Amino acid sequence: MAGGGRRFNMNCFHHLLRITGAALAATLCCGRLVATDLTVFAAASLSDALREIAAAYEKTTGDTVRLNLGASSLLARQIREGAPADLFFSADEAKMDDLARAGLIDPATRRSLLSNSLVIVVAADSDLKLSSAQDLTKAAVRRLALAEPETVPAGIYAREYLQKHDLWEAVVGKMVPTENVRAVLAAVESGNVDAGIVYKTDALSSKKVRITYEVPRDEGPRISYPLAVIKGGGNPRGASHFLAWLTSPAGKSVFAKYGFITEP
Repeated sequence: MAGGGRRFNMNCFHHLLRITGAALAATLCCGRLVATDLTVFAAASLSDALREIAAAYEKTTGDTVRLNLGASSLLARQIREGAPADLFFSADEAKMDDLARAGLIDPATRRSLLSNSLVIVVAADSDLKLSSAQDLTKAAVRRLALAEPETVPAGIYAREYLQKHDLWEAVVGKMVPTENVRAVLAAVESGNVDAGIVYKTDALSSKKVRITYEVPRDEGPRISYPLAVIKGGGNPRGASHFLAWLTSPAGKSVFAKYGFITEP
């Protein structure tokens, strides 16, 4: 009788193991215990902050975050053409609006997270002294780098600011357009141009340039960085988790460290 009881108990034990194993397998397949890959399309100006945040996220979750960094206009076009993306983090609202009109983002996930300001920079060893945007019209500034002013947010913001202060016509002949704001920074660092207009966060990331003038926020264009989950992406759940991480106090603190202004 005792032996039978032991056999019965062992049978129950093995059955319990099978149930537990099945439940664990289901959790691993469907829950957050499985590491996943997600692809984030993000503005070039977010590069440094996003790399730091993504590294911390990967270490904590085991997920892999693939960053595709570039001009928001180029990234939005890639998404419209079917490039695989899970999350879009734009440097302006207009590019996100374009994707929204095309039905390519989940509107419930969209939010504006960051702001920035424009600055005029010169090479760190330059003798140029530019105390206002008006000084860009001087003969000493022969070549002025801007991100492409028709399509790239940083360039559009710079053009709008210069137009508002009736300076655009005076400097457009000096303009050297680049593919994104980081390319402006590189042009100034190398000495290929005399000055450039970039986001403050980009200027702070380089020891090879110095800020000669910061556009007051109440005089410059409203700079806004929205983000949203892409509809039909391969990993909407992972994208939502990463979006939550980006908008958390921990994520915002990293953006603030790099000079971004975080929205409430």
